[in-house]
Amino acid sequence: MAMEMHTIKANPAWIKDKKVAEDFAIYEVPRWDDIKDFIFDKEGCYVLIKIYRETHDIGVAICNQEHIILKEFRGRRAQDIYSAIFRYDKEHKKAWFNIVDHAAYLGKELKKAEICLALGSDYYQE
Repeated sequence: MAMEMHTIKANPAWIKDKKVAEDFAIYEVPRWDDIKDFIFDKEGCYVLIKIYRETHDIGVAICNQEHIILKEFRGRRAQDIYSAIFRYDKEHKKAWFNIVDHAAYLGKELKKAEICLALGSDYYQE
């Protein structure tokens, strides 16, 4: 299902002095609905994210469609964990994430976990 976006006609001041493509457009982005817009990946994996307060780490468990945990990656920074997961996935030809939305979700959730860890807040995976 294609996402419907509306074009904004006005060019903002911050791009006034920049070169823009001939077909440049600014899109007003619609609100994402976690239920309606979710795409289930029948082939790939899903993740479980946990904060380990005692070691000040974030853990990401990679789970298959049979709900078996295949690997866990731990680190302190979202970027380090995210990069390690995708390097491993590529080097070992795992294809854990077949839908780009799921990779974006992982990045968002990892950053949220990192912020919660730094603030001492509880982390709840969406």
